[in-house]
Amino acid sequence: MLENNKDVLELVYKISDDLEYEVDKDNIVTILLKQDHKVQRFFRKLKFRIPEYKKITLDEYGSWILLQIDGKKNVKDIGESLEAKYGDKVHPLYERLLLFLNHIDVNCHYIEKVNFQN
Repeated sequence: MLENNKDVLELVYKISDDLEYEVDKDNIVTILLKQDHKVQRFFRKLKFRIPEYKKITLDEYGSWILLQIDGKKNVKDIGESLEAKYGDKVHPLYERLLLFLNHIDVNCHYIEKVNFQN
């Protein structure tokens, strides 16, 4: 592994405090996004059937990763547990893992960086 990648593997994430989600019996995570915009509330008052939550169901891998994020495990720990569970199916491991973590951090705000682990 390249030396400049070492810092990235030491990153620690936690689930955002305001993220709502459900976990089913098969450990599949469904993200619940509250639809509480003033326009949505207005149309609900007019009896339009606008769900209170938009639901996004993660796949098996995304669910496993999200459930590993606890504010203590770093990216390397999560990658090792992912590889132990799924083997070669998750390769290239860290490229895919870092892409997913960056997406749910930067674009979705489901997780946030805690700090670098010492």
